[in-house]
Amino acid sequence: MKIYVGNLPFETTDESLAQEFEVFGEVVSANVVVDRASGRSRGFGFVEMPAQAEAEAAIAGLNGKDLMGRTLTVNESKPREGGGGGFGGGGGQRRRY
Repeated sequence: MKIYVGNLPFETTDESLAQEFEVFGEVVSANVVVDRASGRSRGFGFVEMPAQAEAEAAIAGLNGKDLMGRTLTVNESKPREGGGGGFGGGGGQRRRY
């Protein structure tokens, strides 16, 4: 199960995020999302746990928990809607009058 973790302290690393979840079971991956330009954490991340029961226990145990002064938001990750971001409609040629 893929788990969304929000409101992370900016000091959180992939390793420290994994450690929080390993208390509840096996962690396949833990990734803190970082800003491409600055390299700084964007304050959220994702954890993947293979066992459904362990993942649900982690969500129940960590949602609302205080981590370095920030209250975590932890829930099952939902797939993105709408398919790819990007820019809207196409332009084409500029009109010349």
